[in-house]
Amino acid sequence: MNRVALLLTLMCTIAPTGLFAQSDTSSSSMAIAETNADDGTGEVRTPIISGAVAAGPFSRLAFGAGVSPLGVGLQVATNINEHFTVRATGNTFMYSRNFNTNGLNLNANLNLASAGVALDVYPFHSGFRISPGVLIYNTSQVTASDNVAGGTSFTLNDQTFYSANANATTGATPVFGNARLGLNATKPAFTITTGWGNMIPRNDGHWSFPFEIGVALIGAPPLTANLGGWACYDQAQTECTNIASTTDPIAIAVQSDLKAQIATWKNDLDPLKTYPIVSIGVAYSFHVRGQ
Repeated sequence: MNRVALLLTLMCTIAPTGLFAQSDTSSSSMAIAETNADDGTGEVRTPIISGAVAAGPFSRLAFGAGVSPLGVGLQVATNINEHFTVRATGNTFMYSRNFNTNGLNLNANLNLASAGVALDVYPFHSGFRISPGVLIYNTSQVTASDNVAGGTSFTLNDQTFYSANANATTGATPVFGNARLGLNATKPAFTITTGWGNMIPRNDGHWSFPFEIGVALIGAPPLTANLGGWACYDQAQTECTNIASTTDPIAIAVQSDLKAQIATWKNDLDPLKTYPIVSIGVAYSFHVRGQ
């Protein structure tokens, strides 16, 4: 059943703090050309001054889009000063797949939905950045339903059982079940990333292509799974029972092996508690007020 855990992992990875605003300051570089010599007209040339004024706090806005294991993301950012940019993100993605493993016919659904904020810190004014943040909202999860055709086998914790055929006389029904893997155990969840590129370029440009890599500390993913219907010890179906029974030895064995199998899956999925973030995107920025 490690293949189940591996597939769920692959599906999951396919998809602030207080700020000190800096008052408006201007930094300029001046080139002054002046001559006191008479140029023949008897006039003294006026000094020529050229320069660029640094953008003031919250004077620029940027919108961006990108992809990461959190899903397809939309972002909005604004500048605070030359060292800090504050950014809000929203991510969503849905994916479904049917597959068969160890006799279980699974219909799995990946539903990613999260939103957060981050503070982009540029220790060297531009380029390289470090971004602490928080996932404020996160409902990401994987759900699956399964059924085992009557007369076919399935395996739990390396033990083989058989799904019963439907029988109106005994009330037997084939085995069915459901499972849920949460990707949101810790709410809110701290995030930390590093990367390159500023959604609001320091050269007063408009387009940027930011990249970042890091993790979201979402906590150990909770996993639940349940089975129903009738299971048998043998393919001839001479020893069968309702899995919901609390006294029948067959039902007790199925539930015990299911519990052990869930523990194995949880161990395989434990690395997801530090959920990977690898994002690349594009952004466009513009002025929203004067310098």
